[in-house]
Amino acid sequence: MEPKNGPESKKFILSFPVELADKPLTYHLVKDYDLVVNILQARINPREEETGRLVVELSGEEQNLRNGIEFLVEQGVHVESHTRDIVWNVEECVHCGACTGVCHPRALALNPETWTMTFDRSKCIVCGICVDACSVGAIEIEF
Repeated sequence: MEPKNGPESKKFILSFPVELADKPLTYHLVKDYDLVVNILQARINPREEETGRLVVELSGEEQNLRNGIEFLVEQGVHVESHTRDIVWNVEECVHCGACTGVCHPRALALNPETWTMTFDRSKCIVCGICVDACSVGAIEIEF
């Protein structure tokens, strides 16, 4: 079987030392490797002495993804595949809306007409805050 050559989309957690915070790494991913970079979550503060963190979705040709990741590693970025996922158990959900107050990307929403919960997986950044907010345990993280 031949490898797939079409565009792919993968999520990664990028951790990097403070000295890389002001480097145009995402620019190079776009310009040099023809990747689409969707920043899902970021914690970057070049004035603090801690590691920066980005959760990104990278889209592009498989070889470009590999080359872009290799570039990041060569620059000193720790790259980890984002393998977690949120599981919403609709049958256990009481549609109280508690999770919507903590869901910053608005992946979890309460429909004002039907008063039922909805979950848009494409918006979810898998931060896990909704898991703690759910009093009935209808939301969990799957690895």
